[in-house]
Amino acid sequence: MYLRPLQPEDNATIAAVIRTVSAEFGLAPSQGFAVADATLDDLYAVYRQDGAAYWVVENEHGEVVGGGGVAPLKGAEHILEIQKMYFLPEARGQGLANTLLLMCFAFGIQRDKGEFYLETTANLSRAIALYEKLGFEYLSAPLGNTGHSAACEIYMHKVI
Repeated sequence: MYLRPLQPEDNATIAAVIRTVSAEFGLAPSQGFAVADATLDDLYAVYRQDGAAYWVVENEHGEVVGGGGVAPLKGAEHILEIQKMYFLPEARGQGLANTLLLMCFAFGIQRDKGEFYLETTANLSRAIALYEKLGFEYLSAPLGNTGHSAACEIYMHKVI
């Protein structure tokens, strides 16, 4: 498996991955999770913008099985937000999320941005353990304006 930049032809596949993983972990669109974002079906348009990036994970058959990205946090653009990191079961446990996060950090550093933020939920305990391992710290309140509901009850921040 390997990571590569998101391409326009990946839109439908990565949206399906995000919907599948969200359903697996009980992250319903009606609760305000990222799966409800209006841009979900055209992530390429979102992440081709300046200061944003998204990578997909391809398996050995060339199938997209996960991905994640980074973009300026709305309302606090000096901070980069980790966004839409989802992996199908076959892509988990191989260090890909760790690698992807390190790519996000490198992307930020190249742009003189060393501050990162994310919102998540307790349902994603393995992801939270990774964030903690990589030095993210808990915040008591959200930053910026992600547009997510209170369903994303965990706020984390990291300065490099």
